[in-house]
Amino acid sequence: MRLLIDMNLSPDWVPVLVDSGHAAVHWSSVGNPRALDTTIMDWAREHDWVVFTHDLDFGAILAATKANGPSVIQLRAQDVTPKVMLAIIVSALERYGHHLTEGALMTVEPHRTRVRILPLA
Repeated sequence: MRLLIDMNLSPDWVPVLVDSGHAAVHWSSVGNPRALDTTIMDWAREHDWVVFTHDLDFGAILAATKANGPSVIQLRAQDVTPKVMLAIIVSALERYGHHLTEGALMTVEPHRTRVRILPLA
């Protein structure tokens, strides 16, 4: 899985996701750190990356546009550091990653994961 990590998550996610077998890049290394969320979404769609974020705006963009992609992973927790959330994210990717390759919004919380197939109604 190719994960584009949004600015609101630490670049510390990159090496731990790579060590877990995923391609990962932080937005700050591929685009303007002040870019609009729509710019990040466009880049992810054009380059076939899944957006990994702590920002609810990406899900709202998917809902408003009824887009088929890119897929988005929303991390919903108080502590969004890899130390706390990595095992939960890796487990969610193993269990539901096939949905992300087809187009989905995945919301990951400490005790549950929800997946909605795109486009959102």
